[in-house]
Formats: sequence, structure tokens, C-alpha cells
Amino acid sequence: MQVQHYEETPSQPVQMEGAHDCQVRWLIGHDQGAPNFAMRQFEVAPGGFTPKHHHPYEHEVFVLEGEGEVYEGDEARPLTPGTVVFVKPDEVHQFRNTGDKPLKFICLVPHIDAC
Repeated sequence: MQVQHYEETPSQPVQMEGAHDCQVRWLIGHDQGAPNFAMRQFEVAPGGFTPKHHHPYEHEVFVLEGEGEVYEGDEARPLTPGTVVFVKPDEVHQFRNTGDKPLKFICLVPHIDAC
């Protein structure tokens, strides 16, 4: 069993092309022995965003702090603390911070070598 505060895991810049002012913490994954899913915590600075992209696996997202939008294709949907988002496989999506404080969210994905 692993028990720790999320801030004990170092953050790193999101390296995908098209990301801007976005950090990720890989909280739980292969290194901790998780056989099926990875848990990541993202922090998007004001004005920042994840890349607009799609892939063959799902996301489950829970917004912790801040305000923003998630784009489903070209349609923006609001994000506030407590918002839950399910991104289907191959759905074009992007997360953007529209507030003046960091947008923080948890994202779960299945273990995929491309993640």
C-alpha cells in the first residue's frame, strides 16, 4: 500500500506538443505496482492549456481547484471544483485554465505505453 501527500511526487512539464504552462504529477502507476490504471494530477497555470488531441483510451477527470473549460471538439464546457469529466476513447479534447488561479485536476487513464 502507498500512502502519501500528492505534493511528495515531483511535478514535471507536460511534454506533448501544443501544451502551454501545464504540469503533471504521476501519482500512481507502474512504479507503485498498479496493474491497470495510472493516476495523474495536472496543474494548469492561468492562461495555460493541455494540447488539443485524441487517443484510443479513455480519461476520467475530477476537478479539484480553479476554473476552466474542457473542449469536446470545438465546444467548450465549463470546469469548476467538483466537476467530473469522462473523455471517451478517440474523442478530441483539451483542458484550458480560464481563471486567475491554477486549475488542478486528477486524471485516471488505463496503462498504455503511449501515456
